[in-house]
Amino acid sequence: MTTHAKNASAEKTDVISLLTDDHKKVKKMFKDFEKMKGSGSDDELSALVEDICSELNLHAEAEEAIFYPAVREEITDTNLVDEAEVEHAELKELVSQLQSMSADDPKYKATVKVLGEYVDHHVKEEEGEIFPRVKKAKMDTEALGEEIANFKQMHGQPAPSARPARPNTGTGARKH
Repeated sequence: MTTHAKNASAEKTDVISLLTDDHKKVKKMFKDFEKMKGSGSDDELSALVEDICSELNLHAEAEEAIFYPAVREEITDTNLVDEAEVEHAELKELVSQLQSMSADDPKYKATVKVLGEYVDHHVKEEEGEIFPRVKKAKMDTEALGEEIANFKQMHGQPAPSARPARPNTGTGARKH
């Protein structure tokens, strides 16, 4: 049992595992939105979209502050990181648009759908191109994972069910 617990703990701090878990979580949230969009109330849809936006912002901030700079130092094809950063800028623009819309806006659901498509594209490239190069470069994925986990804990929000209503700040990535 302790070996299993150690493996589970190590798996949670490996940067690739952490980021992949984030990807799975947000993709599930988009699927939940698709299921709800025909029958959910505007308040329910809005709450879910706010959670999606919060997750995406925190994930992007952590990658931009920690993961991408580390990857840029270790892999030779930095064009992949450049593309990922440009994709983040586009994703954050859509997040910002959503945060300024109400769920009854005629383009709200379409904007969520396009954001989900952008996320899918970004995830495929990250998991299919960047992560394998990180593994090949033999980067210290445990140390990076711990940094990401600490960053997210310091900059993150409580779990969605415990999060109080808060005003929309529309912030993008924090500069550190």
